[in-house]
Amino acid sequence: MNKKTFLLALSLFLLCFGFTGSVSNAAELEGTLTLYTSQPEPDAQALIEAFNRKHPKVTVNLFRSGTEEVISKVMAERQANALQADVMLVADAVTFEGLKAEGLLLSYASPELEGIPSDYYDAENTYTGTKIMSTGIIYNTDRVKTAPKSFADLTKPEVKDELTMPSPLYSGAAAYNLSIMTRTEGLGWDFYRALKENGVAVGKGNGGVKTAVTAGDKAYGIIVDYMAIRAKQEGAPVEFVYPEEGSLSITEPIGILKETKNPELAKAFVDFILSKDGQEATAAIGYTPIKAGVAAPEGFRSAEEIQNLSYPIEVLVENREADKKAFADMFN
Repeated sequence: MNKKTFLLALSLFLLCFGFTGSVSNAAELEGTLTLYTSQPEPDAQALIEAFNRKHPKVTVNLFRSGTEEVISKVMAERQANALQADVMLVADAVTFEGLKAEGLLLSYASPELEGIPSDYYDAENTYTGTKIMSTGIIYNTDRVKTAPKSFADLTKPEVKDELTMPSPLYSGAAAYNLSIMTRTEGLGWDFYRALKENGVAVGKGNGGVKTAVTAGDKAYGIIVDYMAIRAKQEGAPVEFVYPEEGSLSITEPIGILKETKNPELAKAFVDFILSKDGQEATAAIGYTPIKAGVAAPEGFRSAEEIQNLSYPIEVLVENREADKKAFADMFN
């Protein structure tokens, strides 16, 4: 090959592939992807729509339920050798540690990890946090004249029979909260006993808590921040309190199933969710973004402002089922 021919061939190569790095990336993504999530369906659909603006030829099928039901579905499908999910987006790192221990997750180090603190993703890259969701207190301003300041305030006589909370047997966030709070000095299992004695109503998920408090059926609730703040922004007579003891923050991680039949599409979806565009879409929906440089929405504390209650994750993983059983025994 003479020099002129070589330069022409090189120019054509760079034109075709030089800005993308590979043939597969150069081609427009196309196909079908299945997402299992515990995120509210309208929010999940909004993320899918944002993803489709970048990848319009990818169809994302959605299954949505509470975290515990999502996990039960995955385990049943695995038992039947018929896993359907490609990507999972559910409540907390403890849940993903359980999936990881079962060998269900693919290791994938997204190029979009930059700007996400290493505390928020698995060192083996089987899952990555996507947002910060903090549990605190919602109260109805028509029914409550003195705002609560702490979780401990929910055990006071004036709260009797007026508090509702999600069940850790249904909600992954509530299960995470249970394991943290029962190991937090000043709270512990005594806190849950006091709530029971004070007539707390245990529903299913956080959505039921929001409905009860915004309607005035209950005056107080334990709830994730975004549901309470959105309700207020929509005109409901409610306020949200970040408790004095600290908040219980989960990151709703995302991970790829090892048995996915669509690894390229799954990786593209993960990349988008963790990208600046994806994080801005997350903030626009109404969550605190996890990536540095993306502002939290109005009314939310930023990740740096949240006083987070935490505990070593290996202890939470080891004790999760026992904690849930102890809760069930206490409240049945």
